[in-house]
This record gives sequence, C-alpha cells and structure tokens, in this order.
Amino acid sequence: MSRRVFAKAALAMGVAAALVGLVACGQDKPAFRGVDITGADYAQGFELSDQNGQVRTLKDFAGKAVVVFFGYTQCPDVCPTALQEMVQAKQLLGADADKLQGVFITVDPERDTPELLKAYMANFGSDFVGLHPTAEQLPKVTKDFKIYFKKVEGKTPTSYTMDHSAGSFTFDPQGRIRLYNRHASGAESLAADVKILLSGK
Repeated sequence: MSRRVFAKAALAMGVAAALVGLVACGQDKPAFRGVDITGADYAQGFELSDQNGQVRTLKDFAGKAVVVFFGYTQCPDVCPTALQEMVQAKQLLGADADKLQGVFITVDPERDTPELLKAYMANFGSDFVGLHPTAEQLPKVTKDFKIYFKKVEGKTPTSYTMDHSAGSFTFDPQGRIRLYNRHASGAESLAADVKILLSGK
C-alpha cells in the first residue's frame, strides 16, 4: 500500500471513528422532554410517613420510575391536574403502568391528616402514595427539593390556601434524581420520559 493510499485509509478510518464517537455521545444523553437534572445535589429523596402510617423512602420503589409532587388536598386545580397527568401517563405506558409510582407530599400537614390523604389518593389510584411530613420535617424536605410554599390566610382560620411550587421530580428505577417536570407539560411527555428511564438510560 502506497503512503498516499495509506494516508487516505487512515483519514477515512479517523473520520469514521469520529462519527461513531459523535453517535455514541448522542446516545449517552437521552432526549428527555422534561428538564434533565441528572447529577443534581438536591432532591435526593425522603423519609416520611405515608397515608397508612408506614415510613417510606425511595428504596421502597426500587425498579420503578418515581414522580414526586408537592401540594395539598384542598388545592383547587394545580394539584389534581398534576396527579391526573400521572394517571394518564400510567395508561399510556400500558404493560409498564405499574412501573410508574406517583408520590404526593403534602405542604399542608395541619389539615391533610393521614386519613384525608388516604381518601384523596384513592381518587387517583390504589397505588398512589401520599406522604405526611410533620411540622418539623416539612421545612427540611421542601428545602431539600427547593420547593416554595406559603400559607395564605382566608376569611376563617381553616379556609386558608397554600401557595406552592407546581413542578414535579422524576427519579429513575435506581433511585437517582433525573428530571424536573414543569407543571402541565402533559401526560404524553411524562410517559415518554418514563419509557426512556425504564429502558436503563
């Protein structure tokens, strides 16, 4: 083989290797529809009692994609919309529906008793989990997830509302934080992202 032919062959191999490298890089970063926060140093998990009084952590849901949303049961629109999107996403997942775990953390533990949480979660599915932080736990878990919440007084002591962040967080089946989902992004987007996470990416 002449030096010129060898040089051309080497160049061709180099270009091919570079293209393969580019393809590999593209494959390393999934095309999520939500905001990719893989490797974030916040939203690392929780250890809170659920609607049945059982202490739950992310480890309880190993092998599932877990979507965590903060809200309160008397929320008029944002909270039920977010939870209904999870229901619809589960439907879109078909046979993998049970691999999407919805977790609701109340920012109003004063009114959202475990009994009320249990009844509320039943509206969305028997497998949905409602978590009830104590007054001491609430500031810590909301800080860990960078969640804003504020009590807005009503006309009576019990008619107050809660302003709060409206997005949700998705963990992969290994319990790693992966995505921030903006409110009302849609069930199709959530289902598509969960499929990617379930595929191991």
